[in-house]
Amino acid sequence: MKQDVTVELTGGKKLHFETGRMAKQASGAALVTQGESVVLATAVAAPDPKEGIDFFPLTVDYREYAYAGGRIPGGFIKREGRPSEREILTSRQIDRPIRPLFPEGFRNETQVIALVFSADRENDPDIVGINAASAALALSDIPFAGPVGAVRVGHVNGEYLINPSYAERRESSINITVVGTMDGIVMIESGSTEVPEEVVLGAIDFGHTEIKKIVAAINELAAKAGKPKRAVTAPEFDEAYFETLKNKIGARLADALDTKTHPKTESYALVKQIKDELAAEIPADENAGAAKKKLAHYYELLREKIFREQVTKDRVSPDRRGFDEIRQITIEVGVLPRTHGSALFTRGETQALVTATLGTNDDSQRLETFEGEQKKRFMLHYNFPPFSVGEVGRMTGVGRREVGHGALAERAISAVLPGEDESPYALRVVSDILESNGSSSMASVCGASLALMDAGIPLKGAVAGVAMGLVKEGDEYAILTDIAGAEDHYGDMDFKVAGTRKGITALQMDIKISGITGQIMREAMEQARRGRMFLLDKMDEVLAAPREEKSKHAPQIRTVQIPTDKIRDLIGPGGKTIRGIIEATQVKIDVDDTGRVNIASSDEEGLKKAL
Repeated sequence: MKQDVTVELTGGKKLHFETGRMAKQASGAALVTQGESVVLATAVAAPDPKEGIDFFPLTVDYREYAYAGGRIPGGFIKREGRPSEREILTSRQIDRPIRPLFPEGFRNETQVIALVFSADRENDPDIVGINAASAALALSDIPFAGPVGAVRVGHVNGEYLINPSYAERRESSINITVVGTMDGIVMIESGSTEVPEEVVLGAIDFGHTEIKKIVAAINELAAKAGKPKRAVTAPEFDEAYFETLKNKIGARLADALDTKTHPKTESYALVKQIKDELAAEIPADENAGAAKKKLAHYYELLREKIFREQVTKDRVSPDRRGFDEIRQITIEVGVLPRTHGSALFTRGETQALVTATLGTNDDSQRLETFEGEQKKRFMLHYNFPPFSVGEVGRMTGVGRREVGHGALAERAISAVLPGEDESPYALRVVSDILESNGSSSMASVCGASLALMDAGIPLKGAVAGVAMGLVKEGDEYAILTDIAGAEDHYGDMDFKVAGTRKGITALQMDIKISGITGQIMREAMEQARRGRMFLLDKMDEVLAAPREEKSKHAPQIRTVQIPTDKIRDLIGPGGKTIRGIIEATQVKIDVDDTGRVNIASSDEEGLKKAL
């Protein structure tokens, strides 16, 4: 039977939740509408746990159908193909806040699908999709400690806006997606134009007020139409086994985890050696498989307990740095002879080689969006080859993690790029991670800023990024700057902040626990600001301003303005005149509707001849 509920948000926008009319064979389904944007989300879990795994097998897929915006897909094959970058990023924005809310020990294969059925030119369906996925899980029989609600917050003329339109977002100083439960925030994804920390914190608080309304509406719908939740038996904890293991190898394992004494690869080898020795003691009988599996589980629990106790009680980090101390920084610029700009940024055991390539308007990426066709003239791509962590792996394409890290770094840099009038170049930055032990996305931000300045792009300011962490046990907590692998893996919060000396340009936060207070958030933001200033000082020591001359290998672009009534004279009948100039001088010429003419060539003589 169809059931629905509507929630009105500040500013008058409404979210309408409906269930019982579509996708009734799914475990849970919700059709959510804002304006004329409509998303169906479904949640399905397998009836039985998947055998032989020690993780939760969750898959999230978000798809935007072309028909939703009244379009037929471009290209030769007139149907949707592989997911776009935007679809991948939205899938991640659904996955990240819901994944920590499933119970420990739940191993049933679970899939959440969000399909955009209709999209107007005002309401972005990505926020609708997150809320729809949350509602589908709340309505289903799948155990889930939600629901969550999601809003986008803008800031225009000193006022916060909830779920701003596309037009309002272009005027907004921040574009922040906030996802949370009734009790607190679980995920933040933000881009901004060098705004102060207090503005961002205000947006988070404002967003959470609206999230509570959405969560209440989903709970109301679930009370009307939700299914009883499956029972999940929490895994038993063998206290005696754990204590025996701790007494036997606890001190030795703690020493192996000391990454000040033992660098990352040596530490990993020592940790593995201890585990292998314990496994070798297990009798080779019919129970050996179960015994080894139990050992692996409790060995990992012991590693986590040692880390958390050291941080919260002993107040030391795995590499014995101060909690606000950043690892050693080394920076080189201009490291590659033929690239237009390059930088090698190393922070501890994390290293990024970042290059900048300058192109013309023809090199801009063309995108089909629900707003219409658009051009994107700045792209940042992030690569994470397996050798960066000393592993063997297949290189079969770009993974979701690489797309997400690249998008975060791209947002951080986009805020400081010059306008097209000042610098008419299309820009592609590539970050290749050569070593990794935490914070590789933030190393990419620092390297991208340096590479663009090395290429002579007049950025509004240098951008640096730092990854923060939090470990909390009861009322005791520690905020960590420049987190490495262990702090990231075992911590309760992963918090990345990038920006200039003026303010924040990008923010990403994933919170795994409840109880993160506003005071903790403010402390973390201030500690991140100090870390960012330290990094900017280090970067300024190497390259304090953009180079005045561009690489001789980069295209040189000259811009002239002609009257609009002369555009057709320049182009000529059927393009004859402009083609003649291009053929005679070997330049690229781009003319827009305002009469601005960009002439590009790597040959100075050709430029002069064309002009």
